[in-house]
Amino acid sequence: MATLISHPLGSLTRDFTVAVFVVHDSRVLLHRHRRLKRWLPPGGHIEPGELPDDAAVREVWEETGVQATLCGPSSIDVSRPGQPRQLTRPAGVQLADIAPNHQHIDLVYFATGLPAERREDVGWFGLDDLDPLELTEEVAAWCAAAVATLTPPIPPTGADPL
Repeated sequence: MATLISHPLGSLTRDFTVAVFVVHDSRVLLHRHRRLKRWLPPGGHIEPGELPDDAAVREVWEETGVQATLCGPSSIDVSRPGQPRQLTRPAGVQLADIAPNHQHIDLVYFATGLPAERREDVGWFGLDDLDPLELTEEVAAWCAAAVATLTPPIPPTGADPL
């Protein structure tokens, strides 16, 4: 059950944002945020009139040069003309306190992508490489969830292919 926090009317502002955990070869894409000086997934604000899916792909491209493909189901499988367009369902939605009386409603996506031209402060990290980055507990948990979700299981040695 959600806990409601009481704020005086008009004193709280909220923005919709995206965070994208891109995985390739069991490694997750992170960048060192210029202002915050810490490693984070690509992400940022959803611009007015922009779809969340488009914002997620745009932010990955702008911050890392990687062309991302969002992963995840739409809520229903309907794609006929005249029907509502189904968007990718986020892996999660979370509320982050950013500053006094300001919060971000963060849509968290999983995606795949191929390494692009090398950029400073952008890298692909295996789960065993995360400790030196001093990620927050939340970012480390999302990295692990994305890798677990998007990495195919390795078949046991000697298993008969069907």
